[in-house]
Amino acid sequence: MNVFINRVDAAQVACCSMLFLLGTATVAGADAADDRPWVRVTESDTRIEIETDKLVAAIPKKNPKHWMTGIEKHSFLDKTTGFREAGDGLMVIDWLMEAGSDAAWSDQVIARDGHGVGRYTWYENESDPGRREYARMAHGTSHRKRMIEGPQLCHRMKPVEPEIIRGKDFVAVKTTYRYEYAAPGRKPGSLWTQVIVFSQGVRYFLLMDRIDTVNDSDEMFLRNDTPGCVRHDRGDTFSEMYLSYLNDSKGQRIPASEFFTPFPPDEKFGYRRDTHPLPEHFIRAYRLRDKQTGAEGPWLAGLTLEPSVVYEAWCSQRPGGIIVMIEEIHGRPTRAGQSFSAAHIVGYFDSIDEMHELYRRHQGHTALTADASGWRLEE
Repeated sequence: MNVFINRVDAAQVACCSMLFLLGTATVAGADAADDRPWVRVTESDTRIEIETDKLVAAIPKKNPKHWMTGIEKHSFLDKTTGFREAGDGLMVIDWLMEAGSDAAWSDQVIARDGHGVGRYTWYENESDPGRREYARMAHGTSHRKRMIEGPQLCHRMKPVEPEIIRGKDFVAVKTTYRYEYAAPGRKPGSLWTQVIVFSQGVRYFLLMDRIDTVNDSDEMFLRNDTPGCVRHDRGDTFSEMYLSYLNDSKGQRIPASEFFTPFPPDEKFGYRRDTHPLPEHFIRAYRLRDKQTGAEGPWLAGLTLEPSVVYEAWCSQRPGGIIVMIEEIHGRPTRAGQSFSAAHIVGYFDSIDEMHELYRRHQGHTALTADASGWRLEE
């Protein structure tokens, strides 16, 4: 097994150990806080906020501003430049899914949260042209998908109690959740685990999503947003996109003007493992722009550290001023009792070259673990 462990020299270890032994401070009242010179961890009933020397981010527990997985909307701050993410949060999670059509049963099953299990091919028989067009713009028409288990975790997940893991030079947050309902012929109960690691002195975090499944499927995958969607009005919050897997895997920079008019996922800027060459690196990024001044900011990028785990990904403009950056991981035959995962780096960068340099140092990993002794990227 290839394992990468974050390394520090002897002087750093001694320094960090002394800081750790200084202990933590508890703040009376609703919030409990963990204070060290480079990091502050504050936990309340609704969220966990991590402030490092370089970043601020929040992980939701309940009643969030928007989504319930990944990094909470508008909480991700780059302290170097003052910019924040421009969407609805980062690395948010949807359903557990597979290829295929649910047309035969999509209108027959209603989940406990009141939402139908079938979400992607119900419009095949939909008579309302407006709803048919919305579904085409949201999901495309060339590659049928259906849900195996729900709910859509990003905004239907019940309150969670993430575990905070403290190490000498990092803080990690681990969240788990079991899917609550399933499509006909399937059973609920697959386990989603997300681990997020924040380290000292860097403008990014590491993240893993893992599924331990209770169902069989010929093409099971987990859908997420990597790094996250972009809200904009004719490019007022970003100036360009970068997708490393386009242009014969040489990478392509795409101006904001390409996203002024809505288009479906399968029209342009998409990736499918079965139709595209496997890229050396799998990076998706957008260059932030100041809405008031138009000044260029840093890149906000999501690096999926093993390209072969990406089943399909797209970067499409929906009506209403939102660019959707969906990524689906795994998409392979899976049997009950098996698991799959993907590891990512998400954060702020000053250049595309900087993204690729970091990628080369960590590439080839699909798993991430953390305990008091350290964090480890694994195959």
